[in-house]
Amino acid sequence: MTDNDLGELQRWLGRKEHCEAMITQQMLDAYRATLAPHLWEVEGIAPPGLHWCLAPMTVTAAIDELGEDGHPRRGGFLPLVLLPRRMWAGGEVQTLAPLPVGEIVRRESTISDIRFKEGRSGKLCFVTVQHELSCRGAVAIRERQDIVYRNATSAGGALAGSEPPRNGEPQEWVQTPSTLLLRYSALTFNAHRIHYDLPYATEVEGYQGLVVHGPLQASLLFNLAARHAQKVPTRFGYRGMAPLISGQPFRMAVSRHQENNLRAWTQDAEGKLSMEASAAC
Repeated sequence: MTDNDLGELQRWLGRKEHCEAMITQQMLDAYRATLAPHLWEVEGIAPPGLHWCLAPMTVTAAIDELGEDGHPRRGGFLPLVLLPRRMWAGGEVQTLAPLPVGEIVRRESTISDIRFKEGRSGKLCFVTVQHELSCRGAVAIRERQDIVYRNATSAGGALAGSEPPRNGEPQEWVQTPSTLLLRYSALTFNAHRIHYDLPYATEVEGYQGLVVHGPLQASLLFNLAARHAQKVPTRFGYRGMAPLISGQPFRMAVSRHQENNLRAWTQDAEGKLSMEASAAC
């Protein structure tokens, strides 16, 4: 199969995966210790973004089933895309009900779309996964997750160009020590080596340093929007724009777009846009 054999990949459309996990107090404490003081918290309820720590897709893969990059080898639930580099491109979370601590959450995941595009860095393959998380017999979260695969020819893997610095209020600076990346990788059972293996990140994938996780940035922006609105957004969409390298603090900010809508984003220390998000409150 060649890397552009879309017909072969169509076999994965509609493929499903089911899993479940409990939101434990220990998980909540670990999430809080990792992302504090940037969380929106309500007693007994999972903060925004904690659902990405629940039963991640990599949890069933044994060590010898991982590829060179640390991801599970492809061809199981996710399609056998031959482009070597994989990353989160973006997604959207619809919150219908809270996730109580101590409850079991069931997730059904479905491959809903596979498509190729030509980007500035070459061929890209986008795989869309639809997630539905249920608790106490009712759907609590519906989510669209976009995964992008690309060639190994361009260092850094930016999806879009940088933009001039934006102004927002409030704004916060977040430190990015390697310990933050390690803790978040542990929380989400993420073995992708760009987040903890410096020689691999720089010499193999061509980044300037360790890469701050996309979902970590999204979690921080999700909580920032909730704190600004004083409630969890009913819809939160996010899109990665460029890799964010650890070791330097980054800025996150939010501004009101319309009466019930917010825009939020992250920028590195030089003002380069890394992730942008929108929230309906």
